[in-house]
Amino acid sequence: MSLTKIAGKFFIPRQKELERHYTHPEALQQEALKYLIGKGQNTEYGRNHLLANTLSYDDFVQNVPVNTYEELKADIDRMRHGAADVLWPGVVKWFAKSSGTTNDKSKFIPVSGDGLQNIHYKGGEDVVAFYLRNHPESRLFDGRSLILGGSHSPNYNQEGSLVGDLSAILIENINPLANLVRVPKKHTALLSDFELKRDRIAHECLNKNITNLSGVPSWMLSVLVRVMELSGKQHLEEVWPNLEVFFHGGIAFTPYRKQYEQLITSPRMSYMETYNASEGFFGIQDDPTDSSMLLMLDYGVFYEFIPLEEVGQEGANVVPLEGVELGRNYAMLITTSCGLWRYMIGDTVKFTSRRPYKFVITGRTKYFINAFGEELIMDNAEKALAYACEHTGAQVSEYTAAPVYMDENAKCRHQWLVEFSHQPDTLQHFARLLDEKLQEINSDYEAKRSHDVTLQHLEVVEARPGLFNDWLKAKGKLGGQHKVPRLSNSRKNMDELLEMNKE
Repeated sequence: MSLTKIAGKFFIPRQKELERHYTHPEALQQEALKYLIGKGQNTEYGRNHLLANTLSYDDFVQNVPVNTYEELKADIDRMRHGAADVLWPGVVKWFAKSSGTTNDKSKFIPVSGDGLQNIHYKGGEDVVAFYLRNHPESRLFDGRSLILGGSHSPNYNQEGSLVGDLSAILIENINPLANLVRVPKKHTALLSDFELKRDRIAHECLNKNITNLSGVPSWMLSVLVRVMELSGKQHLEEVWPNLEVFFHGGIAFTPYRKQYEQLITSPRMSYMETYNASEGFFGIQDDPTDSSMLLMLDYGVFYEFIPLEEVGQEGANVVPLEGVELGRNYAMLITTSCGLWRYMIGDTVKFTSRRPYKFVITGRTKYFINAFGEELIMDNAEKALAYACEHTGAQVSEYTAAPVYMDENAKCRHQWLVEFSHQPDTLQHFARLLDEKLQEINSDYEAKRSHDVTLQHLEVVEARPGLFNDWLKAKGKLGGQHKVPRLSNSRKNMDELLEMNKE
């Protein structure tokens, strides 16, 4: 009998539990809030914010403020130095270094033992539970999992305490039995030099029976390209004939899909999106025919949402899950068993259905362009790029965009720096289609582009091969969960990249 058939039986009880996400989602969130308040009462934060007297959601809103990282930073730093019972009961030993920003200042997200088990590992298990439910013919466990990870280092020399990529913390603490079905070796997986790690992973995995991949699309693609170089094969299924699924997350898959489909031509190859961040595991694509993800409600995470246009405003209308409207962009707040209280994670989402609550990630609260009132978000960018690629034969590997506030001719426009893995028929055609599609899907952008009065036609600059990787490497951010910021009102990143593009 297939090992997958045997292992699959262990997922059946959880598959039945997951049905509550479809039938009683609000009840799951009420249970999560009750659990979090109960656990948080005897922490410093809980005492300071009257959690012992918090009996309802209204009390919770009254007693606990909305927080960004800056509000919790001092407490987190004390936790990193070994202080107990600060934001969550006990001593927190692990801290995920967030790659959500590209400046020198990093965020250190606490990862408690409760959060590690009940959020992060539970999310990983549920991905498999949904996949096996949707693919009963799977042979997932009959081979190995290729899982990419980052690196970690000691935290302030506190014994047993680590700081680094979340993926590295997960690998460090994983059940040893899992190492029987995953590659590469732990030592290789935790290497900090991505270029060295990439080569070693490719060599270690080349002759293994790989059935599934897990990681960030951009970094996984880099590893797979190296595998193909070593193998001399044309398609990846010639190297790994039993490969059946890529569990991906961290960045949008749209710009990479074409490259994966050319690399892996097997008709039975599946792709499954997950929303797993340093702060928690929040969403899983539960239906292969629907690109939206199911919001995971029983991980000890309580969700709230702020309409995107109200972010940063005093008296913003914060709503719990049952208050969301379909098709509206929201910034997400989370309260978690890692000690993040009403924390603005920085991601924006849009719900596509209720009961079950399903959503798509539309961008980041910091990654947008609104220099002239155009309110361009990442969701707009991804859709327009996909359209331009489809009609020009192009493939995009990396990109970023920023405004040109005024050039020497007093003209304003958006400037896009694009690294192509496959060239468009012409750069001018690509730019024209990109601009037209943005106007079609974003009425604010269309209004500002009207008659070229406020905004002129966008500019596309072609990036030399490897530019974005070189830029990330110069910042010590190559590999792991690091990502290129896609949109920005600031020209800092763009100017740095353009200067490197001359080299």
